[in-house]
Amino acid sequence: MIINNDTILKDNNPCLREKSKKVNLPLSQEDRDLLMNMLTYVRDSIDPIKAEKYNLRPAVGISAVQIGVLKQLIAVSIQYGDGEKFECALANPTVISHSAKPAYLKQGEGCLSVENEHQGYVKRSARIKIKAYDALQDDEIVLQLEGFEAIVLQHELDHLDGILFYDHIQKQHPFEPIKDALIIE
Repeated sequence: MIINNDTILKDNNPCLREKSKKVNLPLSQEDRDLLMNMLTYVRDSIDPIKAEKYNLRPAVGISAVQIGVLKQLIAVSIQYGDGEKFECALANPTVISHSAKPAYLKQGEGCLSVENEHQGYVKRSARIKIKAYDALQDDEIVLQLEGFEAIVLQHELDHLDGILFYDHIQKQHPFEPIKDALIIE
């Protein structure tokens, strides 16, 4: 399956509002290949040469529903300036706990499926704990994440429930400060 800006569903597509279904474990070869293709998209999307050549929009995560596959699959690749990175290719991810402390990205969130700008703060949990099968480790794992990584995973998990980031923005006061929140620059 080719994944690029032309094949990613946009937010006017009703499929993005549907709930994704769990996948069988162990992963079928089809599901494993899909997850690895999704991860490749995210990795390649931050390389300007590959992004131009293959029509990719920059991303740190993608969910299967964004390419029209209603399966609980998400891929994340966050590259840090020091050469470090955080990556996962998850099946059936479930939040098992989250902090009461909120967090948000100061510049707001974006999405491969959303072409129009939606400004405002998206309230998330500052810390989350997720249980999932990770295809990169070929095992069930528990991830404890905070800050930017936690926000990215919550964004992708929302896709599995048919929720888009701008659903969380207060319509009347999109930039109203969120009390006691961790603000991520």
